[in-house]
Amino acid sequence: MPLLRPLLAELADTEEIVVKVRKARGSASCCPTGDAVQEVSPLRDAKGSRDVAGLIGWGAMATVALVVLGATLGEYLGWFDRAVEQLPWWVPAAAIVLGGWRPFVGVLDDLRRLKISSHTLMFVGVIASVVVGEWATAALIVFFIRFADRLEGITEERSRQAIRELTAIQPATAHVLREGIEVEVPVADVAIGDIAVVRPGERIPIDGEIVEGEAPVNQAPITGESVPVDKREGDLVFAATVVDAGYLRVKATRIGADTTFARILQLVEEAEQHKAPVQRLADRVSAIYLPIVLMIALAVYFVTGNPLSAVAVLVVACACAIVIATPVVVIASVGSAARRGVLIKGGLTLENLAKVDTLVLDKTGTLTEGRPRLAEVMSFDGTSEAELLRAVASVESRSSHPIARAVVDAAETRGIQPTDPDSFESLTGRGLVATVSDQRWAIGNRSLLEERNAKLTPEMEARAHELESAGRTVFFAASGERVVGLVAVEDAPRPEAKEALEQLRLLGIERIVLLTGDNERVAAGVAAEFGVEYLAELLPEDKIAEVKRLQAQGAVVMMVGDGI
Repeated sequence: MPLLRPLLAELADTEEIVVKVRKARGSASCCPTGDAVQEVSPLRDAKGSRDVAGLIGWGAMATVALVVLGATLGEYLGWFDRAVEQLPWWVPAAAIVLGGWRPFVGVLDDLRRLKISSHTLMFVGVIASVVVGEWATAALIVFFIRFADRLEGITEERSRQAIRELTAIQPATAHVLREGIEVEVPVADVAIGDIAVVRPGERIPIDGEIVEGEAPVNQAPITGESVPVDKREGDLVFAATVVDAGYLRVKATRIGADTTFARILQLVEEAEQHKAPVQRLADRVSAIYLPIVLMIALAVYFVTGNPLSAVAVLVVACACAIVIATPVVVIASVGSAARRGVLIKGGLTLENLAKVDTLVLDKTGTLTEGRPRLAEVMSFDGTSEAELLRAVASVESRSSHPIARAVVDAAETRGIQPTDPDSFESLTGRGLVATVSDQRWAIGNRSLLEERNAKLTPEMEARAHELESAGRTVFFAASGERVVGLVAVEDAPRPEAKEALEQLRLLGIERIVLLTGDNERVAAGVAAEFGVEYLAELLPEDKIAEVKRLQAQGAVVMMVGDGI
């Protein structure tokens, strides 16, 4: 077996296999092993080679363009024939080879598999033109081929850039405990069962279970929840999510390509590899069109005896318009949408838009602004709202939690300056306790009130429930055992969202469904405000499953979101 390893290693070059499959017009990507997400998405490491390939492509196209321009200008001025007689044959030949060798290899691969694509007919025209000495015509066809390829490359690069930005979310290293000592290692070296140490502001490197510590975790990259979720021992956490405060030790249960985040990236990459329907149509038409054109060209040759006439038929029949039409339209449409703040992932999505009857929406950042803001301050004991807000903002001023920042910002906007607390304690999962101007305050949820023996009256509970039913996050302010008031924050709806949904309904959208990772209460409130259906507490793969379920029912689904 050891003797076979070099051979197996040579045969198992996954990158080479993927390249060959893609050259054969197939779809492939590396099957990830236990290494980190960088293996799931080789796009980041391949950026340099793509840049070089892009420069070569543009250089080749420019060379061919110069040859074509010179030939056209020479023909117009009347000295083209004389110039051609003096020009060595290898000069235009070099331009054609430099510009056309890569797509020509693809055509040969297609022919070996008895497949005809839109490029096949064009290269028949190139070869025929070269045979009869029409170098300028051959160069012109090659120019159109390369021009179309570069336009397609631009749209593909936009999608790849989006994937690279997602990949950058995943940390490259992790702090793990080895024999009781904390060491920093590449994420690829983390094994299942390892204990990862995560501090405030750091991203969790693996999927796992908390074995020690408590902390609010920002899960927006995975679930879309607008507010960090309090996590404690025994809870599960995801790779690429952020610990806002506190300290966690996480036992790795899924690593590398098996993490939820890595699987999301894999799904995105697979989605990018699908051809647009019009491109598949062009290939199918070419498979029928080419034999017909060849027969017509042969008939012209036998009737006229003039090879130039037969070549003229082949050149006229070259599907330049078919090859260029798709990327030009996609570039123009995607660019126009981008200027309006809408990102469309390529031609496949663009073409399907006309057939859509069901709209699926993410919540955070799509229907809402994606950041909490103060919605209401309510006093229960006669304390003025300004005094209550000052007390709450003073306590929250020591916290980095997004809700705390929203309260402090709202107070400062209203001209209320928080007072620096004399003492401060953060109680993960419950709230904050602090002393402000010799008065002890507890700001938090119902669990914190119970610990402080502060009782809510039925009227207080009713008002809190009303706000929570509207999708707002409510927390209470207590001084001693007395509940002084409540504060509500919300992820505010985007002001233009309701009008946009109404316009979409007028355009023929029959069903609108909200899919969110946020909790049931918040999702219900947002759905009620916009008049849409909803499903809550979903992971990204759950959203994909729901979209597939809708498609299985015959719906043509459009998914709109601001991230993963």
